[in-house]
Amino acid sequence: MCGRYASFRRVQALEDAFRIAEVAQDARLLPESWNVAPTDPVRMVVERADRETGEITRQLQAAKWGLVPSWAKDPSVGNRMINARAETLLDKVAYRKAFAQRRALLPADGYYEWLRPRPGALTKAKQPFYIHPAVDEPLALAGLYEFWRDPSKAADDPARWLVTTTVVTTDASEPLAHIHDRQPLMLRPDAWDAWLDPAVGAEDAADLLRAPAPELVATEVSTRVNKVGNNGPELIEPQGPSTPAP
Repeated sequence: MCGRYASFRRVQALEDAFRIAEVAQDARLLPESWNVAPTDPVRMVVERADRETGEITRQLQAAKWGLVPSWAKDPSVGNRMINARAETLLDKVAYRKAFAQRRALLPADGYYEWLRPRPGALTKAKQPFYIHPAVDEPLALAGLYEFWRDPSKAADDPARWLVTTTVVTTDASEPLAHIHDRQPLMLRPDAWDAWLDPAVGAEDAADLLRAPAPELVATEVSTRVNKVGNNGPELIEPQGPSTPAP
C-alpha cells in the first residue's frame, strides 16, 4: 500500500517537470510536506477541458487524499479508499469510471514503507524506509480522481464539490518486496501523456499498469515519521544503510 509520502518540490519545478500550463490557486498555496498522510490535501496533475473553449490543458490541482465516488452517500468512505489496486481497476465499481475518464499523476519526492521485525527480534517496532528516486527527479504516482457533490449545500455554493484522489498500487518490485509486498504505481515520463489523456480509454490505459518503475533507493529513516504531526526535512535523513531498488 501507499499510506504516507513526501512532496516538497516547489510549484515552479513541478510546472517545468510535468509541462503544466495552469496552476490552481489552492494547489499553489499548499505547503511543502515531508509527511503527507491520508485525508490531507495533495497536489495532482490532470488534463481537463476548458468549459468555455473545450481546449484540454495540463493543470496542477488540489484534491483530498481518499477517493469518494460520485455515488457515495457519505464522504467519510474516502478514508478507506486511499489506494486502488491496479489489478481491479477495470472491475471495481468504485474505480472503473475514474480509471476510464479521470486519471491523475500525484507528484512526490518519495514515499514511506515500514518493515516488520523478524521473528524473535528484540524489538517489535517497525523500521520505516524512505523510498525515493536514485536521481533528483520527481516521482509521478499514478492516481485517479473523482468529484463528489454535497447534497446539503446549495447549487451556487462553491464548496458543494469535493475533489478527491487515490493512489494506484501494484506488486512491489525486488528488492522492495522484503519491506512491503505492495508499492505505488510510478510512471516514467514517457507514459505521462497517455495516462493523463482523457481520450485514452480504460483498455489502452490498462497497458500502462505494467510499466516499469523508475530506479529507486530505499533508505532507513527515523521513526519520527510514524507520527503524522511530525514534518520537516529531518524525516528523510538517513538513519542506516541505503539499498538500491531497481
